[in-house]
Amino acid sequence: MSHTLTRRGALALGAAAAGTLAAPAIASEGITRRNISSFSMQDWRDHFDTLGAASIVADTTSRALHFWSGDGSDYRIYPTSVPLTEELTKRGYTEIVRKKVGPSWTPTQSQLERYPDWKPIPPGPDNPLGTHAMYLSWPAYIIHGTHDTRKIGRRSSDGCIGLYNEKIAELFQLCPIGTQVRVI
Repeated sequence: MSHTLTRRGALALGAAAAGTLAAPAIASEGITRRNISSFSMQDWRDHFDTLGAASIVADTTSRALHFWSGDGSDYRIYPTSVPLTEELTKRGYTEIVRKKVGPSWTPTQSQLERYPDWKPIPPGPDNPLGTHAMYLSWPAYIIHGTHDTRKIGRRSSDGCIGLYNEKIAELFQLCPIGTQVRVI
């Protein structure tokens, strides 16, 4: 019986082998990997008095988003991208105030100051918001998808929480307007 090894399979196999061989050296040298999510269970009671319509905790340390349905029967964890720096990270309580399938993207004022040639991007594969966006009550802060899957599990945003497009599409369906959100 023959097996065909795809490019992706070969890369995964090579990465797994390299990771196994390099693990002792990495551990002994104290190198910190910057794209690892250290998922840990959260309890909504540590963050909210009630579940409300639904609840989200975006954990910037573990780079994971935790979702609970309003009746508590559904708990899900999603890997995320998080803000690049502490200065770009806003923590606290907010809520989903608007949702959009196929969002367009407009650079913020601070982005335009750093990158004056940036222009708005319509929905599509070049859009940094991916396929779905859930806007928070904080201006310019969004939970959204991304077409650049390399960003997930990393510090890579200007303040937003990013998910794989297929995961934001799933979460988008689960979260009504008014879903309470805590960023920690």
